[in-house]
Amino acid sequence: MTLLLISIVFILPVVAIASYQHYKIGKQPAYDAKETLLNYEIIGSGENKLVLLHGLTGSLHYWKRNLESITTTHKLLLVDLLGFGDSPKPQSDYSLSIQLQALELILNKEGFNDGNIIIAGHSMGAMISLAILEKQPTWFKAGIFISVPVYKNADEFKEIMSSHSFVDRISTSKFSKYICMIHPIFMSRAFKPDNLTDDVYEDAKKHHWMSYYYSLTEVILKTDLYAITKKIKDKDVLFIHGEKDTTAPLENALKLSREFKNAQIITSSEGDHQFFLKEAEFVWNTIKDFTISEKKLQKTISNEHE
Repeated sequence: MTLLLISIVFILPVVAIASYQHYKIGKQPAYDAKETLLNYEIIGSGENKLVLLHGLTGSLHYWKRNLESITTTHKLLLVDLLGFGDSPKPQSDYSLSIQLQALELILNKEGFNDGNIIIAGHSMGAMISLAILEKQPTWFKAGIFISVPVYKNADEFKEIMSSHSFVDRISTSKFSKYICMIHPIFMSRAFKPDNLTDDVYEDAKKHHWMSYYYSLTEVILKTDLYAITKKIKDKDVLFIHGEKDTTAPLENALKLSREFKNAQIITSSEGDHQFFLKEAEFVWNTIKDFTISEKKLQKTISNEHE
């Protein structure tokens, strides 16, 4: 009798939720490289063009903080990556190459490919920014990488996450696929991390297990950032990182930055992995300073050739 009650109260609802989540994905079409358009917004009227990519489970709304600080000097392209936010969530392996294909469609469509673009991203978005900079180097003049996660391998990632909360540990473990199938349970308000705002946490519920699981395993854990960096080491880049980031350790990002010939590193002394949510003004000012220095450098080079 007790076992029956446990099944009715706990097990059956979990199975029902997981089955429904799996059913919803089964109803989605397969990814179409030519037709699948990401959700995006263009904000601002500044002469500088800046593309912003969010991290795992994020959305374009992640960036909507203190925008008056940046939109007068920059024109922003905010993108929901494939499988997240309000972008399509097709059946796909969500590999790095698929994310790049989907992103390239939007960049081409809106003219963010003219060689005067700065590509920027947070966390997984920083990894994708590095990759698109390597794939299409003539489209961008510089890259900005915020809280970029650099890991030797999956074992190092597992070790780093072992000190995190229970929810973080199981969400990044070998059981993450199954946990994500019941994410409506685990993403209740009771489990909201302290370093996430309410709006960011609400948007984090919009992914499904396939977009989360494969983005984690295929993009975050399998991308060789050092191999990518070797091909774009002459690019001007900016690393912005929190010194108290326990998800993407600062020392790993610093080591990667040394592979570039022209890298700037700016840190937030109290910042964790989501420090932008509390320090948007600091990040925007840092980006503006970097952009201005880039323009001065380009003008100097232009004058030298006149």
